[in-house]
Amino acid sequence: MKKRYICSAMFSISLLLSGCAQKENNHTSTEHEMSDIREETASIHILPSFLSSYNESMAHLYEQAAKHQALLEHIPCYCGCGESVGHKNNYECFVYENKNNGAIVWDDHATKCGVCLETAAISIEQYEKGMPIKDIRHLIDEKYKDGYAKPTPTKPPM
Repeated sequence: MKKRYICSAMFSISLLLSGCAQKENNHTSTEHEMSDIREETASIHILPSFLSSYNESMAHLYEQAAKHQALLEHIPCYCGCGESVGHKNNYECFVYENKNNGAIVWDDHATKCGVCLETAAISIEQYEKGMPIKDIRHLIDEKYKDGYAKPTPTKPPM
């Protein structure tokens, strides 16, 4: 069931945002700087209100990203967000902060970026199929190595 949702989310989001997954030469570093919305909720089980204007697939991918922190913290993003907003990994495209009390501060950055969404969807799908994080990292690095922005400074998987 999870695989169906992730595949469905990937397909829906890729159709919805196919024009957003731009290569570096069309992507400006200030594109996301001024407009990212951050919203705190009590836990990862309560999604932010900014997702209400998107389809169910977007909300599902945000929920899955939050649940896969250990994975996505080892996956770089190639949209330019490392330089434009200081992201260190793909997880930060979805979640700005996990608080000690269980609250979560969501970031709407990924809602505007096909590269962020596709990276998370592919990574989560492969992880659910049993692929090791190290191999997923290699897959993502290979997919985006040419023509995309500099990757976020993501710590390597152990």
